[in-house]
Amino acid sequence: MKKLLAIILVLTLVAALCPAAFAADDGIILFNGKIEIANALSHAAEVYEAATGKHVEVNSLGGGVDLQSELKQRYQAGNMPDIFTCEGTPDFSNWTGMMVDMADQPWAADTEAEFIDSTGATVGFPYTTEAIGLAYNKSILDKAGIDPASITGPESMKAAFEKLDSMKDELGIKAVIGYCANSKELYWSTGNHLFCNYLDAGLARDDSTYFDLMMNEGKLDEQRFADFAAMVDLFNKYSDPALLVSGNYDLQVSGFAAGNYAFVTQGSWIGASLTDQYKELYAAAGNFECGMIPYAFEEGIDTILTNPPSHWAVYKEGKVDEALAFLQWLAGPDGQQIMVQEAGLNSPFKSCTVVANDPFAPTIADFTARGKTSSWHFLDQPANMAEDFTGGIFQDFAMGAIDINGFIEDMTVTIPDAVNQ
Repeated sequence: MKKLLAIILVLTLVAALCPAAFAADDGIILFNGKIEIANALSHAAEVYEAATGKHVEVNSLGGGVDLQSELKQRYQAGNMPDIFTCEGTPDFSNWTGMMVDMADQPWAADTEAEFIDSTGATVGFPYTTEAIGLAYNKSILDKAGIDPASITGPESMKAAFEKLDSMKDELGIKAVIGYCANSKELYWSTGNHLFCNYLDAGLARDDSTYFDLMMNEGKLDEQRFADFAAMVDLFNKYSDPALLVSGNYDLQVSGFAAGNYAFVTQGSWIGASLTDQYKELYAAAGNFECGMIPYAFEEGIDTILTNPPSHWAVYKEGKVDEALAFLQWLAGPDGQQIMVQEAGLNSPFKSCTVVANDPFAPTIADFTARGKTSSWHFLDQPANMAEDFTGGIFQDFAMGAIDINGFIEDMTVTIPDAVNQ
């Protein structure tokens, strides 16, 4: 009896300390790395359980958290989720041989955005496609008499920024642009999302010229990167000083939602925050129309970047059938109703007829219809490149610790180490 009581006590203590370890007994666990959709995804899980009786626990992390390190800790603890997030080739390579090939799933024939690994296996479920471009508040630009379509290169971008800056009081804005280079909080924004425009902006979707140059030779194209650096210099000059180095993601996005900035250096994923987390600020600012322009650091760059930001993989040793059933439900009409309308996601599935209630949806549809999108490749660079290498250089530049020449030099010197680590 004493031995039985001791076992019960141990199990009780473990359950109290590690409740997530026991959650899978009642269903499956989905490890979500996109914090912006946490509420909608949890609602989808609730609707799914009501319809099927199957429980899905959604664990959401984000905002600079090292998702792969968290996953590795869970794996070592024997608490691997049934569905988990991977953000590109380096992440997927961490789990080689441990993921289910989902090529035979019905959803796989309904999309071109799945992740296929080097063996030809479909290991990544695409839950959305996103866009990276220079986001703007159309109401502010209209008041300033600036047509966003007129910003086609560095000179017109500079002229627009100067005009907006001269009219700040009249427009009621704090700064022309909400740009943050805090390397602790937003290395992923500068070192991945902004930097990838140097790599991909203006190129055909199958063109990886500058990414290949960086990865294969450890080099940056001298003229193209100098032009890119000049744009970053412009952002440093016209950003909100209170945000530029010491800010964070919440301050950046809430500031844009409140109408404090004409532009913001975040992608289409912030649309969900405008209509959910910051909906009161957004409403007070007039629920202004949003859009995007290309990061036109060279004259004639006319594309925004679109791709899935990450994919969901299914753990081969987990509850595979239950996990696959939930993903298929998400890809179907009931799941898409929630994922598109509530989460504000752009569906990657051809059969989806639900229209996103998202401020950036019209812009993405327009650029896509005109064939003016480029792919992005930052997810295929070393996973820690932005955090440990390039993000800090963006911050140094923003702080004034280095000038534009120092930014170019430091990046040029650092890139070989970053890609050959």
